[in-house]
Amino acid sequence: MRVREWDPRSASAAEINSLVETVNAVLAVDLPDDPPWRDVQVREYLAETMPGERRITWVAEDDRLPEGEGKIFGHVNILLLGDIGVLEVVVRPELRRRGLGRQLLAVATRRAYLEGFSSIGVEAIGGTSAIPFYESLGFEREYVETRSVLNLDTVDWPALGGMANGLSSGYRIEYHPGGPPDHLLAAYAQAKADAQRDDDDLDLAPRSSDPQRLRDSLETLHKRGLKPYIVLAIHEATGTVAGLTEVVVPAQHPERADQYDTIVVREHRGYGIDRAIKARMLFELRAAEPTLRQVQTWNAQHNESMLKVNAELGYQSDRDWFEYIADVTQLVQSLEPTA
Repeated sequence: MRVREWDPRSASAAEINSLVETVNAVLAVDLPDDPPWRDVQVREYLAETMPGERRITWVAEDDRLPEGEGKIFGHVNILLLGDIGVLEVVVRPELRRRGLGRQLLAVATRRAYLEGFSSIGVEAIGGTSAIPFYESLGFEREYVETRSVLNLDTVDWPALGGMANGLSSGYRIEYHPGGPPDHLLAAYAQAKADAQRDDDDLDLAPRSSDPQRLRDSLETLHKRGLKPYIVLAIHEATGTVAGLTEVVVPAQHPERADQYDTIVVREHRGYGIDRAIKARMLFELRAAEPTLRQVQTWNAQHNESMLKVNAELGYQSDRDWFEYIADVTQLVQSLEPTA
């Protein structure tokens, strides 16, 4: 087994395909109800990052073959952003508990240490071997979310139509596939900034809360093969963005979309905005994405209002997802090989 730094931009088509096979082998065990990945824009998905961020990747491969020709058995990447590194570790199920995950984690952690980062975060899926793996290494649980999944073929569309039209007077709904128009970027970013001030939780995927970073974020999504859809609630008297919801349809698994932010600005809460914009989004997705079958979303358990809205829309709770954090120096020491 050989572990080496790996650049998806220059990787062969066979390597990319082997990586997709490994991802799908992991999904089949850890998330068997999730759709498998397609080998579509995977290279771009792994390579593209926001300005000011870097992603470094290593692969574990068959060392009996030349580099670039062996089968990929696992990979780790670390996204360096702000003052934290965000990890992703993937190991084929049949090779787990043999030290490969630890070896990959050690390589990435050492790089984070050399780059001057003090903390590393990682997301782990409840009910999988990742939980005891990270906790045994000293990762501390910081945040818990519950994933819920909506099957579009079970949606009560007439009832959903009533929800989409249940907006108080003084507001209008706008639909923007691809992203908000330029004249709304500042108001859109302001709504995100307002929400960020209300959120003290660990965030391994920080919001873009200024207009230029929002532009960069939308451009990066498109480059990675992630098609954004936006529904806004506009306060007609002021023209401000009172609420927004974002869904992204990945080219890698277009049967299941990912819910990103849903935000209602504090002074506009209580007018049915959250329910109306999410309901409208589902109608738009049904028309725009004929292969779409499901939408998945994540919510903190304390966010009772959004959990209630999602339940009314038909979402079903799936499983918990945990965000962990570790001190880089301590982690490097714990991962050092013993004599």
